[in-house]
Amino acid sequence: MRSHVGRVRQVNEDSAWVDRIELGLVAAVVADGMGGHKAGEIASGLTVESVVSSLKSWQDAIESEAAEDRLKELIRRANSVVYEAASGNDQYSNMGTTIVLALLNGDAGLIGHIGDSRVYRLRDEELLQLTEDHTLVHELTKSGQLSPEEAANHPRRNVLMRALGTDREVEVDIIRFDWLPGDLLLLCSDGLSTLVEDHLIKDTLGETNATLEQKAERLIALALLAGGDDNVTVVLVEHERNDGVAGGGKA
Repeated sequence: MRSHVGRVRQVNEDSAWVDRIELGLVAAVVADGMGGHKAGEIASGLTVESVVSSLKSWQDAIESEAAEDRLKELIRRANSVVYEAASGNDQYSNMGTTIVLALLNGDAGLIGHIGDSRVYRLRDEELLQLTEDHTLVHELTKSGQLSPEEAANHPRRNVLMRALGTDREVEVDIIRFDWLPGDLLLLCSDGLSTLVEDHLIKDTLGETNATLEQKAERLIALALLAGGDDNVTVVLVEHERNDGVAGGGKA
């Protein structure tokens, strides 16, 4: 796990965490906060704190339908924490955050997602984006009103259609995916995905002689080289070959 304030911002409003939890699962989360006067930092910090607290009592096998409901519930609980904090303090009014939360065992993964932070999986030199951005530009692109080229340079490309903490209720996307030995999972804030092209992300993750820590540092460096106009956070989890334990290495 690596995070950098970037070259422009004064405060790092990203928060992240990765660790093993009950049932041998690996959990990883990235939250990218937004709001005035450090409110984004508060929103993302409260979100990760709430999620980590909820995960301490996690008891569901992630293959079960109950796990999907539980994942939505704990993200909605974080939403309530942030919303109530914002409602009770004018300084934090309208603060919010993105969230991507991944749970992994030896065979499968489960993601809870709101906003435009992303999860990618690298497998056999193929990079796949598992999440879908909840942004205005993405909606316009899906409907054919913008081309991919127009979307990449659109002045409102960072406008979120959905965020955690800005409303009393929020919809949570749930994504299931398979997780095989040799796979590498990347969770990141848009400080990486907006500035660094997918082929550069893929090439960096695929470097065979680099450790996870080195790959994370190189991704951060690429974002800074591209301008670094936002905070950038990277969490990597590897399903190590010949490792029967969920998740394998992490950085």
